[in-house]
Amino acid sequence: MERSAQRLGRALIVIVDDRVAHGEHEDTVGPLVTELLEENGFIVDGTVAVAGESVDIRNALNTAVIGGVDVVITVGGTGVSPRDVTPDATQGVLDRPIPGIAEAIRSSGLAAGAVDAGISRGLVGISGSTLVVNLAGSRSAVRDGMATLSALVPHVIDQLSALD
Repeated sequence: MERSAQRLGRALIVIVDDRVAHGEHEDTVGPLVTELLEENGFIVDGTVAVAGESVDIRNALNTAVIGGVDVVITVGGTGVSPRDVTPDATQGVLDRPIPGIAEAIRSSGLAAGAVDAGISRGLVGISGSTLVVNLAGSRSAVRDGMATLSALVPHVIDQLSALD
């Protein structure tokens, strides 16, 4: 059974940014991800901002999975600096990685000139029946990553739904 184009599933966004989490900076990327998800037929349950700490990221991901969202998108903390721990935290939550999607996001981001997407260590995989996606933190990386995901996510969600 195909899902309605208007209601593909539920989504949660996790912004990994110390300044946003501590209220020192306004979140400008979360609204963009929300808009792009809604354009693709998702109901966005909300946006959560967490500091770039492994335990905070893991807790947010586990809450999303337990809450039954179909997809959780993390934004930020995927680079090579010591504070970029989103992929490390995500790895501990995933049951099965989907490296092809992560590579497609990196490849298309780099081709579009989003350098942070090109050097991203971001992961994509399944936790329970939730698709977990790490995106780099810039608006250009988010736009390009979401464009890449738009064709792939419905297929993954349909496969996961078939297991129910």
